[in-house]
Amino acid sequence: MQEVISVQHLSKSYGGLPAVEQLNLSVKRGTVYGLLGANGAGKSTAIECILGTRRADSGTVSVLGYDPRKDRRSLFQSVGVQFQESDYQPEIKVSELCEETACLYQSPADWKKLCGQFDIEDKVNVPVKNLSGGEKQRLFIVLALIPDPQLVFLDELTTGLDVKARRSVWRLLSALKEKGLTIFLTSHFMDEVEALCDEICILKNGKAVFYGTTAQAKEKSGCGNFEEAYLYYSSEEDGAQ
Repeated sequence: MQEVISVQHLSKSYGGLPAVEQLNLSVKRGTVYGLLGANGAGKSTAIECILGTRRADSGTVSVLGYDPRKDRRSLFQSVGVQFQESDYQPEIKVSELCEETACLYQSPADWKKLCGQFDIEDKVNVPVKNLSGGEKQRLFIVLALIPDPQLVFLDELTTGLDVKARRSVWRLLSALKEKGLTIFLTSHFMDEVEALCDEICILKNGKAVFYGTTAQAKEKSGCGNFEEAYLYYSSEEDGAQ
């Protein structure tokens, strides 16, 4: 299976304090990869270095065969990114934002169809500022998919969604994965990680403390469920590792 993301010995420090240390990742095409960890564990720094928006201190990164620092323009056309915090003009309408985004790409997907798939087709003429938290989150996923990407980065993709909406998003992403889309996600919902991710990496204080599947995490930690295994590795719970 083709490798879409290759990260080797990636390190990044701020003011002498390590944010990411010697990170190694291998993400295969058509899979869902989860980068997990407590707030401050280094997830955002790792993703920024992978995308090339932040320069690593050491290590190598390849994304879709490109060097993300040197080949940013070429890579931009094949990668979608959804961040949890996104700032747009307060009065811009959903349709205007989608059209502006589509104009950036050579072969964009049909944004109207995506809005329908993610149940916001009735909001296209509504200012983004008037959307609910869940509607904004679904819009941000739509924006990440407008490039018709080979690879998409999703940051806390279902924050603010109710249970029904979350599961609907899961089904849509699973269907896109079956068509060959590679998904790199972060999440604090362990049921989401277990439902979607083929492989995971758990970070603790900038270092990878686990690589593998959710089933392997349970087996190796001796925990009965994945949430307990995650807490065991990430030390988010008193008495954890």
